[in-house]
Amino acid sequence: MTLTKELIKPAKRKNARGMVDNVLEQFNSASDQIGLHPNIRKILSITNNEIIVNFPVKMDNGDVEIFQGYRVQHNNALGPYKGGLRYHPTVDIDAARALAMWMTWKTSLAGLPYGGGKGGIQIDPTKYSKDELERITRRFTFALGDNIGPEHDIPAPDVNTNAQTMAWMADTYMSTKAPAERSMNQHVVTGKPIGSGGLEGRDRATGYGVFLTIKFWVEGNNQTLEDKTFIVQGFGNVGYWAAYFLEQEGAKMIGVQDAYGSIQNTNGIKVEDLFNYTKANNGSLVGYPESLAIEKENFFATDCDICIPAALGNQITEDNAHLIKANLIAEGANGPINVEGEKILLEKGVTIIPDILCNSGGVITSYFEWLQNRNGELWNMEEVIVRLDKKLKDSYTKVSDYAKLEGVDMRKAAYCIAIQRIEKAYVQRGIFP
Repeated sequence: MTLTKELIKPAKRKNARGMVDNVLEQFNSASDQIGLHPNIRKILSITNNEIIVNFPVKMDNGDVEIFQGYRVQHNNALGPYKGGLRYHPTVDIDAARALAMWMTWKTSLAGLPYGGGKGGIQIDPTKYSKDELERITRRFTFALGDNIGPEHDIPAPDVNTNAQTMAWMADTYMSTKAPAERSMNQHVVTGKPIGSGGLEGRDRATGYGVFLTIKFWVEGNNQTLEDKTFIVQGFGNVGYWAAYFLEQEGAKMIGVQDAYGSIQNTNGIKVEDLFNYTKANNGSLVGYPESLAIEKENFFATDCDICIPAALGNQITEDNAHLIKANLIAEGANGPINVEGEKILLEKGVTIIPDILCNSGGVITSYFEWLQNRNGELWNMEEVIVRLDKKLKDSYTKVSDYAKLEGVDMRKAAYCIAIQRIEKAYVQRGIFP
C-alpha cells in the first residue's frame, strides 16, 4: 500500500491570514490591554536577526542538492535565543518569524532566562535517507556557524527533528571548536539523546505539559479526567505523550488524525496499541483495527470533551471552528488556531489553553538540560518531573488568576504576563546607547 500525506498542513484559503499576522494581532491585543509603552511595542513587533543560509549537500547517488535553511532570532532581552528547528515543506522565513515570536512569549511566561528563536529547512524528510539527513543537518549546522551558540542561540527539536538530529548538530558544532573548548559547548542544543548529554524525561516533556495543563483546568472546574473523551490531531511525540498521560488518568481517546488519515471509535482507542500499530505501518494510523476511517474535514466535528491540536499551525480557522463540539482546546502545536477561528470559539464559550502555556513543558525541560550541561550535573527522571510540575503549575496559576481578575481569555492573559516581564527588563536597563 502506498501512503500519501495530504492532511496536516496549513489550510490555503482566499485571503488567508499568515502566521505572522496572527501572532502580531495577538501581541497587539495584549499590548493594548496592558498599555505597553509605544517604544517597547516597536521593538517587540520586529525580529532582531533573520539568517538565511544556502548550502550544498552530496546525496547518496552522488548528486549535489542545494538546501535553504532559516534561523530567526526575535528578541533576547531576557537571555539567549531559544527555539526549535523543524524540517518540513511549510518552513519559510514568514513561519520562522511567527514561531520565533511565540518562543519569546513562551520563555518569558515560563520565567526562563531566554528569548525566542526558530528556524529549520524547507524539506520533506521522508524523501531522504538517514545518511542524507545526517549530512544535511551537519552542513546546516556548519552554515549557521556562530549564529548559534550555548550562550547565544540554543536550538532544539521541533517538527520532524528529534534527539538524533540534535546529536548531529551538537557534534558538528563542537567539532568546530578548539579541543580544549569542545566539552564547554555541549549545551549548544537541547533535546539530545541521554547518552550525549540529554535530559531524562525531555522526550515526553511537551506532551506531559499538555496533559498537566488540561488536568489543572479540569481540577480548577471541580471535575476529574475520569471518562472524559478527547481527540488528538497529530500523533507524533507531543500527541502521543499527551494522550498517554490522559489515558492513565482515566480519559478516553476517541479520535486521532495524522498526516495520512483520520480514525474514530466512540468506545475508545488504546493509546499504546495505536502507537505500536503506527510504528509497524510506516508511521501511519491508516487501517488501524477497531476504528472507523472518517473524512479529514469531519475530524474536528467529533463529539468530545477535549480537543488537542498537536500538529502544525492554522489548523482551526473560521472555516471549521464552528464544527468543534469540545468545550476545551489544549494547544499542543504552535499557533494551531488562527485569530478568526479563535473569535468563533470564544463566542461559543470554548476554553482555549494557549500554546505558549500548554506546550511549554518542552522548553522548560530544555532549560533543565541546558543547566545540567552547563553545570556538569546529571538529573534523574524523578527530579525533572517534580521541577516541571512546579514550573507549569506556577505558570498555569498566574495565567488563570490573571484571566479571572481582568475578565479576559487565557491567551490574552498569558500574553499580558509574558510581555510585562519583557517590558520590565527594558524599563530597568534602558535602550542602548
